[in-house]
Amino acid sequence: MPKDLEAVPPLPASVRELRLEIEEFNTEYIAVLDACRVEEWPRFFTDDAFYIITGRENDDANLRVGLVYCEGIGMMRDRALAIAKSMMFAPRYLQHHVNNVRILSVAGDGTIAAQANYVLYQTLVDEKTTIQQVGRYYDRFVRRDGRLLLKERRCVYDSLIIDTAVIYPV
Repeated sequence: MPKDLEAVPPLPASVRELRLEIEEFNTEYIAVLDACRVEEWPRFFTDDAFYIITGRENDDANLRVGLVYCEGIGMMRDRALAIAKSMMFAPRYLQHHVNNVRILSVAGDGTIAAQANYVLYQTLVDEKTTIQQVGRYYDRFVRRDGRLLLKERRCVYDSLIIDTAVIYPV
């Protein structure tokens, strides 16, 4: 049985409020990325967070290899700074669509496991719009100072053939 379809333990009565809070988190997250404000991207993560963009076959095999791999906020800040200040690439517009948020579990320490589907569209200034990726977020959220932060975000894309010019985070 696929990991995303495994039975989940009973959820607290506040699951709707929690789902809404995660939807609002994702809305702000993608607003920052779609506006190409990549230097703000690390603020959504804990200091010891893990972030990866990987293919489904790698994720199914529990292989932590991917197009983008960041362990800790330092690696995320370095990547964001490189994108904003030093990388050269064709101008583009991005548009993320995130939906179908599911709460998978809430641990005793308050860690929230969640999943959401995403589609990432990319428009190069002089080309037609294309779908860059379709996949799922597999997230672990924690609360710090009353707000949700990502302790882990695994962006798992479905397609075997993807755009090799993945620049911005997903």
